[in-house]
Amino acid sequence: MKVLGNIIWFILGGFIGFLSWGILGILWSLTFVGIPIGAQCFKFAKMSAAPFGKDIHFSDSGSSLLINIIWLILGGFAIVGEEIMLGIIFCLTIVGIPFGMQHFKHAKLALLPVGSEIYRT
Repeated sequence: MKVLGNIIWFILGGFIGFLSWGILGILWSLTFVGIPIGAQCFKFAKMSAAPFGKDIHFSDSGSSLLINIIWLILGGFAIVGEEIMLGIIFCLTIVGIPFGMQHFKHAKLALLPVGSEIYRT
């Protein structure tokens, strides 16, 4: 069921998140200082392509808070807005609610990407 959900997800808009995270990862990786954040973006692009069967653990460390604030200013708000908008659109139909909930999970990830980890459920 996870495989079918991931295929439908990618066709119905998962590629948008995949491309967004990938483009931001490339832009962050252009600078030496931004390479760790770019690497996170690439991990999240991979997760955004097939989110069903994966969960996210958010870090509580204070050091990642400062980097997350810089992230939000330099690109995070764009992805947060994109994911919330797509989540609302998908939640307008009963069939789209699971997909909308995945977008809301990705919006939270876009708010706090540094220090977050993806693991399989």
